[in-house]
This record gives sequence, structure tokens and C-alpha cells, in this order.
Amino acid sequence: MKTITINGTARTATGKKAAREIRKSGAVPCNLYGEKRDEKGLPVAVSFTATNEELRKLIYSPDIYTVLLNIDGKECKAVLRETQFHPVKDNLLHADFYEITDEKPIVMEVPIKLTGLAEGVRAGGKLAASVRKLKVRAAHTAIPERLEIDVTSLGLGKTIKVGELSFEGLELVTSPSVVVCQVKMTRGAMAAAAQAEK
Repeated sequence: MKTITINGTARTATGKKAAREIRKSGAVPCNLYGEKRDEKGLPVAVSFTATNEELRKLIYSPDIYTVLLNIDGKECKAVLRETQFHPVKDNLLHADFYEITDEKPIVMEVPIKLTGLAEGVRAGGKLAASVRKLKVRAAHTAIPERLEIDVTSLGLGKTIKVGELSFEGLELVTSPSVVVCQVKMTRGAMAAAAQAEK
């Protein structure tokens, strides 16, 4: 997994009014969650701000990253956990990060990459991916940038489900019944199949 550095500034003012002021200044309110818990056992968040420019390179990227967060000179490793966007303007309103260690497993969405030429495509079908990412659980050091799935033996009208996949060192968290990809029948393939049956 690639690493990206994001610089932040600690903030003490929280709440909607403070968040509005932060956004007006071109920054985004963020939280970092980690191992710390309060007396009720709830996670304690470190509140900070980062500029839109800093966050854009992380959020508008097809890649997944380990984030080296630098908040007022204090560094820690984290992953982006959640983002909130404006429903109309689509600008970033808030970002949550989760602190990670090299040993503790985390859950992340990893992009898939279909490799090979499917048998069903050679027979005139069309390959269609049903999902773009799969959730995996592993130490962040074991998480790859892509999950490569070989579709060479996938025939016409056939599917690959999550339950049929396995990757070394990774636990798949996405439901086993989720369809990852399929070779759809096209009119041409149907006609060829009908012709072959005659």
C-alpha cells in the first residue's frame, strides 16, 4: 500500500458553528480515532483540520493509502475511515481517520482488478464487474493496492462470488454471496448458441 503525508492543525473548537468557520477558511474539520477510550469505553477523537488541497490528493484517488498524519508536529499512521460530502455542492465537509499499528488488523476496501480473457467473452459474451472494491481484514502492511482476480475460465452466463475467492494473508469481510463479476449473454452470443444447438 502506498503512503501519503497529510499535515493537520489541532483544533479545540468543535460543534456546527466552529465547523462552518473552518470550512469558510478553506479547511476541513477532521477527527482521528485510535486506541484511547473514555470512562464509558467510547473512542476518544483527536480533532484537527486539514486543507482541502491536502485531502484532495487522498480522497480523489483510485488508490488506497496508509496516511502519515502530521498534526502540529506529532506523527502517527492512519487510514481514511469515512468522509462526508455536501449533498448538492459535493464539496468535502468532514473526514474521519483511524490510527493504525503494524500489528493490529484493520478493515479496508481494496479495489479489484480483473485479469485474463474470459472464455465467455471469447464466445461473444460481455464481462461486467458488479463491485469495484472488496472489504478485507489484515494488518495494513499485508494489504495490497489491488486484488487481482483471474477470469480466464469464466464461461457465458457464469459469475464469480466473493465466497469463491481467497487471498493469502487476507480475510475477506464482504459477504460471500456478493457477485464480483459475471459474463453476460449478448444477442450475438445467444444467436450463436441457438445456431450451435440446431
